Amino acid sequence: MNPSANGWIKKCLKEVSKNDTFLNHGDYQFYESLKHCGFIYGSNVEVVLNGIYNRDFSHEELGKVNLLLAFYYVHHLQKEPQNFIDSVVGFYNTIAAYKSSFFEDLLGEKTSSELLESIIDKRVHIDDNIITKNFNYFITNALLFVDVLAYQKFLSTHNITEAYIKQMEACIETIVVTVFDYKAEKSQYDRSLIKLLKASLRYQNKEALSYEDVINCMESPLSKFYITDVVCMAFWSDKVIDTEEQKFLKRFGKDLQLPDTVIQQSVKDIDLFYKTNKDKIALLNSKNIVQSFYDNSSRMVSKLIKRNSKRLLKELKQSKELMVLLTKSTTRPLTDEEQKKVTDQLLDIIKTIPSLAIFLLPGGMLLLPIFIKFIPKMLPSAFDDNRVEED
Repeated sequence: MNPSANGWIKKCLKEVSKNDTFLNHGDYQFYESLKHCGFIYGSNVEVVLNGIYNRDFSHEELGKVNLLLAFYYVHHLQKEPQNFIDSVVGFYNTIAAYKSSFFEDLLGEKTSSELLESIIDKRVHIDDNIITKNFNYFITNALLFVDVLAYQKFLSTHNITEAYIKQMEACIETIVVTVFDYKAEKSQYDRSLIKLLKASLRYQNKEALSYEDVINCMESPLSKFYITDVVCMAFWSDKVIDTEEQKFLKRFGKDLQLPDTVIQQSVKDIDLFYKTNKDKIALLNSKNIVQSFYDNSSRMVSKLIKRNSKRLLKELKQSKELMVLLTKSTTRPLTDEEQKKVTDQLLDIIKTIPSLAIFLLPGGMLLLPIFIKFIPKMLPSAFDDNRVEED
């Protein structure tokens, strides 16, 4: 499955149907799993509960898959009779999260699954500047779980408004600001978290809410767990939650009517997640901007090679002279003439694979960031990872 190419949702649901054991988890268990995979923290590192096999997906692709699986779980939990894909599309249409012109652009002749792919793609992106995203890592929208909470409310009440989303986002913004007021100095983590949360907000909240407003807005158990984890994220900057911060958390949990064990587990979870995945998370990475650029470019090139590996192998096998020369190169240095032949024949092979052809352009490697968004969709049709075999 390729979450960056058309048809990935149908393929994903087909694979999930073969391994749907995650649907048997209770809502708290499933929520905990969304934390462990990084979805709640906005830093996806794996597929939730291994619902499908992770084929070296990017953070962005993991975010898309985990959002879909979270919707799928809620749909199952609420025993919703309507078709899953139509239900989620109807939800987004109802809350008017996108202007009518957006839906008009997406609708056209698209099927429901294609429309949902477009919507999820828009939701996960927090920055359409491809070069900037490459420099700053493909970080995922940190507030995607707000959509999951809204979808759950939509299914249970058969009604949802844009105001609910606005209110939830305002609550998160308010509580994070409250937490940061406890800190005399803000670290790089704090500044990065603020930037990530602000970029994830869909609405600009003109009126700040009070602490009491935040408490009153958190009605469902999942919303209470979520806002608690957001607070822990904000407190975690110095990798230690000190005595005063612990007191705030204890009061916060009491006001939310949550057991102390839930608060303690939230603190342990954020600490374990960040320490375990520190090298994978943009917020914790101290690499300079140029190094980040090259790291991301290298990952994209590696992914291209892997996703085209079968085609490359097939082309290599058909080029007998090239195979002979490559075999020789393992036992002795090639002559200048042989090296030229290898180079020329490899270039000929690359020309047959559209998604690798950009490297033939002048300055192809420098142009890579511009093509990042489009490369996954340029894979040859022979490698349609999203093809669903009919039963």
